[in-house]
Amino acid sequence: MVRTKHDAVPYLPVKERSSVRERLAKPFEYGAGNSHDENGSDRNPHPMTANDRYLELWRVSKSYPKRDGGEAVIVTDFNLAVKQGEFVSLIGHSGCGKSTVLSMVAGLTELSTGGIMLAGREIDGAGPDRGVVFQSPSLLPWRSAFDNVMLGVEQVRPELTRQHRADIVVHYLELVGLGDALKKRPAELSAGMRQRVGLARAFALNPKMLLLDEPFGMLDSLTRFELQQVLIDLWSADQKTALMVTHDVDEALFLSDRVVMMTNGPSATVGDILTVPFPHPRNRAAMMEHPDYDALRGDLVGFLERQGHKPDDQYDAAGSPPASSAKTSSERVASPLPTAVSKSASIPSLAVAALMP
Repeated sequence: MVRTKHDAVPYLPVKERSSVRERLAKPFEYGAGNSHDENGSDRNPHPMTANDRYLELWRVSKSYPKRDGGEAVIVTDFNLAVKQGEFVSLIGHSGCGKSTVLSMVAGLTELSTGGIMLAGREIDGAGPDRGVVFQSPSLLPWRSAFDNVMLGVEQVRPELTRQHRADIVVHYLELVGLGDALKKRPAELSAGMRQRVGLARAFALNPKMLLLDEPFGMLDSLTRFELQQVLIDLWSADQKTALMVTHDVDEALFLSDRVVMMTNGPSATVGDILTVPFPHPRNRAAMMEHPDYDALRGDLVGFLERQGHKPDDQYDAAGSPPASSAKTSSERVASPLPTAVSKSASIPSLAVAALMP
């Protein structure tokens, strides 16, 4: 497994959340502890840059009060730094707090402790700089595809002329293959077409980051595979920073640069991080045929099994990787994959809810 000690933010003394901004203003390095020796010399010659911590979660915890006076701790001491333009997935068993983490990054759920920074600013609520992608496209049923996308663009880009905003809406709807369905309402669209509207809306808003909460969970297998391919093609061209929640190990490997494995709740946290070494752009068939694929997949499934629960049904249906695929971390240096990508005639969509200030 290719790892860098969780790629996490170091554990530094902190009293209250108000100290987050002061600490984040100081340079730091990957790993835990003091980054300098007693003589003041750097221990690590590769300090993190601002782009390395475009999104940063530092000692994030979330708990809820119990009726008996105690606390239900959902997530604790969650540390993660995400690079600008990186695609990171959160995976773990149901109830481990994956969606809670995503909701805190979205600004929809308040933190109990710790802090979250995006592009150098602390997150203290929802905002249009984050596009949140849910399983459902959350379209207004009385509005056409065009009007659903325009609603968000009008809120986020009021400085533009109406014609300019309309041009943006049409551009993204055509990009996702809905150029002939601009005036159709959600009831007249298939589930996949409604998802395309959601994706068009997300990219038309041009957020700094995409947050995806099991975006393919309501789709059948064939549609899900198609959407995964077109998403990775689109992401390769746009390079938006993305954080996605998923239960699907194959989806996580196909889409992600890194996969964050969460321990079981309560008090869930980062258990391990897997770096996916395959270059972009990606092709599903070439990737699955790569000699390192089964070993990487085995790492993810093995982690889930070690958490004490049976993996989800989709893992059983896909089958466990063969025992012969197990390798040591030193052996898992993948050779480059073919860079040719199968092009689709159109780009399908995910469900996206725009967050307004």
